[in-house]
Amino acid sequence: MKVANLTGIRGIEIQDAPDPRIVSPRDVLIDMKRVGVCGSDIHYYTDGAIGSQIVQYPWTAGHEGAGVVAEIGRDVTGLKVGDRVAFDPCISCGKCDQCVRGRRHTCRHQTFLGCPGQSPGCLANWVVLPADCCYIVPDSLTFDDAALVEPLSIAVHAVKLAGSLAGLSVGILGAGPIGLCTLAVARVDGPARVFVTDKIDRRVDAACQGGADWAGNPDKIDVVTSIAELCPLGLDVVFECTGDQAAIDQAVTLLAPGGKLMLVGIPGGHNRISMEINQLRRKEICVQNVRRQNECVDHAIDLIASGMVDIRYLLTHHFPFSHTRDAFELVAAYGDGVLKAMIELG
Repeated sequence: MKVANLTGIRGIEIQDAPDPRIVSPRDVLIDMKRVGVCGSDIHYYTDGAIGSQIVQYPWTAGHEGAGVVAEIGRDVTGLKVGDRVAFDPCISCGKCDQCVRGRRHTCRHQTFLGCPGQSPGCLANWVVLPADCCYIVPDSLTFDDAALVEPLSIAVHAVKLAGSLAGLSVGILGAGPIGLCTLAVARVDGPARVFVTDKIDRRVDAACQGGADWAGNPDKIDVVTSIAELCPLGLDVVFECTGDQAAIDQAVTLLAPGGKLMLVGIPGGHNRISMEINQLRRKEICVQNVRRQNECVDHAIDLIASGMVDIRYLLTHHFPFSHTRDAFELVAAYGDGVLKAMIELG
């Protein structure tokens, strides 16, 4: 089969690899149809690492995917050949203390698709996953929709961790795909007002399209002052979706006493962030890290299928598999107004 391998900093090549085989009786072979390009993929592409997760080349990228079940292991139930599926790229052991406590996303022995040293990614013709990672999608969802389920499920998890947003003032810093998915899920929960920031005007516009009550570019206006004028008591919850130090500082300043800071974004190129402890302590700010998603895939599918969220406007670019490097370069450069680039296989 063909795979898209990272071959060095800003290097991707379509290469040959052995066809994957079902090993466990609970495995499923998936014929891949779509793979979305994620910000974490771009960190591996441009930096060769995220924190201690360092790419050893060549390495197959990709984890936001959708496809068709092509073969099932003898013990698989609930799935059959021909089913269209989205999937959770986190493969957990099901036995450790975290899994037993319902925290499969922090499994002690997990492997994750496309994560260096763990499981090769799904930018390939075929991928094998445990059946419990696979979720049937209804016929009303396209393969593009199904591939968007993974980032949407992260937003579902983030909003769930934040608690009810009904009637609250909410900030979302960063209007990339995760930030815009968070906006969509937050809107379902019924906040009073949602304020969104991003340094790219196209994304500011996208936030307005997605239902933000206010959106602004911090490179062009003082967003902290502007939001404070509209919400003088401060924001109740801020979802920080960039991993950028300046945005984290803005979030702490924007929050009202007793507010929640949800750290969703992944810092690129460094392992540390800092916060002004005086503000955190005096305002008794709660800081919550958000780790991928946990049992939120079904809910994400339902949100799309029911029409409660519409995130199809995120799909700004499509690329054939042979042009995977072009897709990564576009996303890395934030070029041509890109929000989500989707790679077509099959």
